[in-house]
Amino acid sequence: MRTVVFVAPFSLDTTLRFVNAAAEHPGVRFVLVSQDPPERFPAALLRRLAGHWQVADALDADKLTAAVAAISEHLGPVHRLLGTLEHLQVPLAGVRERLGIEGMGTTAAENFRDKARMKDVLRAAGLPCARHRLLADAAEAWPFADEVGYPIVVKPPAGAGAKATFSVADEAALRDVLRRYPPQPGQPMLAEEFIQGEEHSFDGVSIDGELKWHSLTHYSPAPLDAVQNPWIQWCVLLPREVDDPRYDDIRREAASALDVLGMVTGVSHLEWFRRGDGSVAISEVGARPGGAQISKLISYAHDFSFYRAWARVMIDGEWISPERKYAAGAAFLRGQGQGRIRTIRGLDRAQRDLGPLVVEAHLPRPGQVPSSSYEGDGFVILRHRETAVVQDALQRLISTIRVELG
Repeated sequence: MRTVVFVAPFSLDTTLRFVNAAAEHPGVRFVLVSQDPPERFPAALLRRLAGHWQVADALDADKLTAAVAAISEHLGPVHRLLGTLEHLQVPLAGVRERLGIEGMGTTAAENFRDKARMKDVLRAAGLPCARHRLLADAAEAWPFADEVGYPIVVKPPAGAGAKATFSVADEAALRDVLRRYPPQPGQPMLAEEFIQGEEHSFDGVSIDGELKWHSLTHYSPAPLDAVQNPWIQWCVLLPREVDDPRYDDIRREAASALDVLGMVTGVSHLEWFRRGDGSVAISEVGARPGGAQISKLISYAHDFSFYRAWARVMIDGEWISPERKYAAGAAFLRGQGQGRIRTIRGLDRAQRDLGPLVVEAHLPRPGQVPSSSYEGDGFVILRHRETAVVQDALQRLISTIRVELG
């Protein structure tokens, strides 16, 4: 029986979906490494564990190495070392290399994790991406802004999603960001050209260095707009027509990007833009599944469990392409005003008009403290065989439901 170790720093709902899928995979002796004690995890999961190792810092490669080495001594050689969080990919790669565990190594992991390095690799390969500069001090920001023009984007080079990312409209805004987050040696910031256009994502499955399958989503509006405007109820649409010829260009560029960054076997999440002139530009790529409920959308669009399929890819190196049966979409509900969630308006009307399309809903609760996440305080997932129906329903839903704070 193969020993599989999963690193989940905390018992979070999103992470647990992947943990459970890996724990249920056939022929696996499953071990969990976490900062949380066992009692924080569901009892049903604990009954499936061959062991639980608690570490002080799950992002520390030395502590992870010690834990995995102890697991190996206790249960035998570790077959796979897994984790889905963006911040874990480099530490996990380091542990694999130290202990001789198969999987992504540090060179590839750092290509995906360090966004400045990533863009250097992509541009060297002739792939389209935003112009960028790694800022070791504030003075380096000004000539870059003069070169590319405003607006620009400033963010940490090891960021995830749109968190801690700023759209800088002019000199005053740049001065303010540099004052609040001053770049310095050891803690640089990444400045990027602001790409105008529609934002999308591309989720891929690679086996032995070949892109075997992909999915696409449309963001409305871009996640950065949602971060900077906490009241925006934004949407993610996964179209049914994933093989439409209008996506041929991003399919080619994404496959090339994954190749040069070093993806061999695994699941990836790539953010990209369609500019006004029709050309594409890659924003960034993660060597892990996408957030924003995208794994759920993929599951609903194919009537299968993407979480179990992910486990099969990561543990067995196998993928069976599912049939795309539906379009699916998620609308993120976010509070307007100040204070705690007071009430939710429009639910009855939304249920009456859109109820047959709803496959999952997590609604905000009165009294709940608003989330600081760009995913908001709740979400509703819709699906239908026609993409246009889902697209229209998402817009109607966010126009109908209003989360009020007070």
